[in-house]
Amino acid sequence: MAETSLIAEPGKQEIIISREFDAPRDLVFKACTDPELISQWWAPEGITTTVERMDAKPGGTWRVVQRDAEGNEFAFHGVFHEVTPEQIVDTIEYETMPGHVTFETETLEDLGGGRTKLTDHLVFQSVEDRDGMLQSGMEEEMTGPLERLAGLLQSLKQAASAR
Repeated sequence: MAETSLIAEPGKQEIIISREFDAPRDLVFKACTDPELISQWWAPEGITTTVERMDAKPGGTWRVVQRDAEGNEFAFHGVFHEVTPEQIVDTIEYETMPGHVTFETETLEDLGGGRTKLTDHLVFQSVEDRDGMLQSGMEEEMTGPLERLAGLLQSLKQAASAR
């Protein structure tokens, strides 16, 4: 089973998360840009995700609302700067903390043999913002969804081969 790697060096305002998937890059790209697919994996276990807006093109905007079992809502939004099968660049703003924008670069590397490495490079406005996210349990919030993404990709591959 593939492991998710999370690197957060002390004193830096960035986090780098990577994971290899047993799926071709075009399928991983689709899962990262298709609202119907994003809603199936883009949250920790037990949280539902509603994609209210996902205009995955340069200058396009997105907004996602997550709800936990108690009905609490957590909303995020951002703007896409670059969207290609090799790289997705956007901003992320947690609406509970307006003004604290994170710059995200997702690189999708074709490893050959139907495998893809996804590297998510998050740059926060300050070390304090980054550390606050880590202390809030972000590691589980990032690694859990990538495990769910791996399962979704396997399901999509199986459905495609059954056709």
